Amino acid sequence: MNRFIITTTKKVGALRSYSVGAKSLKLEGVKDIIAVASGKGGVGKSTTAVNLAVSLANKCQLSVGLLDADVYGPSIPTMMKLHGKPDVSEGNKMIPIMNHGVKCISMGSLVDKDAPIVWRGPMVMKALEQMTRGVEWGQLDILVVDMPPGTGDAQISMSQRLQLSGALIISTPQDVALMDARRGVKMFSKVSVPILGLIENMSYFKCPHCTKPSYIFGKGGARKTAEEMGLGFVGEIPLEEEIRSGSDDGVPVVISHPNSAVSQAYGDVALKIVSRLHELAADQQFRPEITL
Repeated sequence: MNRFIITTTKKVGALRSYSVGAKSLKLEGVKDIIAVASGKGGVGKSTTAVNLAVSLANKCQLSVGLLDADVYGPSIPTMMKLHGKPDVSEGNKMIPIMNHGVKCISMGSLVDKDAPIVWRGPMVMKALEQMTRGVEWGQLDILVVDMPPGTGDAQISMSQRLQLSGALIISTPQDVALMDARRGVKMFSKVSVPILGLIENMSYFKCPHCTKPSYIFGKGGARKTAEEMGLGFVGEIPLEEEIRSGSDDGVPVVISHPNSAVSQAYGDVALKIVSRLHELAADQQFRPEITL
C-alpha cells in the first residue's frame, strides 16, 4: 500500500495523496477506540478527552493513546504540553509523542503554532487518515479520539473509517448545548456507533469562599436528557479554575490536583467507561472484522 505523508511548511502544510486498497477498519494493536464528541464547540470536549485519557492511563493502569482529530482547532499539544514534531519509524509511520502516560498525535504538532489550517474536506480526510493509520500506535488498550465539534462530514467519515467501540457525548446543562448533543447522539446512532453515555461538563460552579454551588448554565439538564433518550449518565464535572489553569499550563487537573473532587469525578468517568466497554464486549461476544 502506498502512503501519503504530512509535510509541514512555513505557511500551512501539504499532503501527498495515496491510494487505499481493501483494509480492515480496526487499527492494528488497538483494542478499543472511543470518540469524545459534542454537538457544538465550547462545551469542554477537549478538556474532557485529555483528563479522561490521563485517568485511564494512570488510575485504570491502561495503555492509552490520544488522537486530536480536531484538525482546524487542535488544542491537545497545549493541554498535554507536547513539544516538537513526532519522529518517524523505519516503517515510515509517525511515532506518537508521550506525556503524562499517554501517547499523543495532533495536527497541532505537525504545523507551525500559529499556522491556519485552510484545507477543504478532502485534504482534511487525508490528514485524519494519516493520523490514524499512519501512526505507530503499538499495543493500546484504548485510543481516545478528540473529535471535531459538530455533526458534519469529518465526524461521519471518522465514525465510518474507524471501528469505534463507542462514543462519549459532552454537553453543558443549558438547553442550547443539549439540543446539539441530541443531534450528536442521533448521528452516531445512524452510523451504528454505541453511545457510552452523556457527561455534563461545567455542571456547576462552587464558590471557593462559601462553597455554595451556583448552577450558571442550568441544573440537571444533561441528566434529564440522558434519561429521556435512554442513555447512561456518566457524571458531572464542575466548573473550576484548576481545570482551566491545568489546560493552559499543559498539566491536566488529574495530574496537578490528583486528590481533588474534580479529579475524582474524572476518575469515576474513566472507570464507568471501562465498565461500559466490558459490557459491550460481553454483549457482542465478538466484533466481526469489517473490510473496505
